[in-house]
Amino acid sequence: MIRVNDLYKTIGQVKALNGLSFHADNGTITGLLGPNGAGKTTCLRTLLGLLKADSGSASIDGFDIARQTQQARQQIGLFPDPFGLYERLTPREYVQFFAELNGMSSQAAKLATAQVLSLLRMDEIADRRCQGFSQGQRMKTALAQAIVHKPTNIVLDEPTRGLDVMSTRVLRELLLTLKQQGHCVLFSSHVMQEVAALCDQVVVMAKGRVVAQGSPAELCARTGKNSLEDAFITLIGTDEGIAA
Repeated sequence: MIRVNDLYKTIGQVKALNGLSFHADNGTITGLLGPNGAGKTTCLRTLLGLLKADSGSASIDGFDIARQTQQARQQIGLFPDPFGLYERLTPREYVQFFAELNGMSSQAAKLATAQVLSLLRMDEIADRRCQGFSQGQRMKTALAQAIVHKPTNIVLDEPTRGLDVMSTRVLRELLLTLKQQGHCVLFSSHVMQEVAALCDQVVVMAKGRVVAQGSPAELCARTGKNSLEDAFITLIGTDEGIAA
């Protein structure tokens, strides 16, 4: 479970987070939806401990990000840019390296790597170098790295950016599988169809704060609109109903 409470963060002259509060539960997919500059990436970087909030708090499975940074990070799997893989490594080498980086012993990392490669049906490519991999193969390798240490929470920042249609479909199926396994999945996006298709809960952000949180159906009902896109435009265009 991820909880964000009244976060403020100023970067230069920009108030990137302006009293941001929301929660993302286990067994659900939660989307951060907002226009460019809404504070989505700043929020995720704060959750990962890469940025320090000016005030407010955030916790991962009860571990405070500011005071228990290492413990909190171990509860998160970060889905990296699949185009940034170390191409000279095989998926097995790449995933095991990150398993050990997350605190696993060499033997435990080896076993966990074998298990996650099997789970994602990657055995045929597990010992090939990543150089020359398709988008789908890169995406699976990146996801394997994110979940090898069995974190409760999976965090993704615009995960389908740059992926083709088939790779996007595979990623969606994998995220739904993670949800069914009880994981908390949190991702940022400004792609309306992606959020509507995947998310149980949507956190609508604008100017560093939450404008509304609810299911796509609830947001449509609240605004009297038939589509999430129309509901989104209505919500970010007014100050109605600031929600935690």
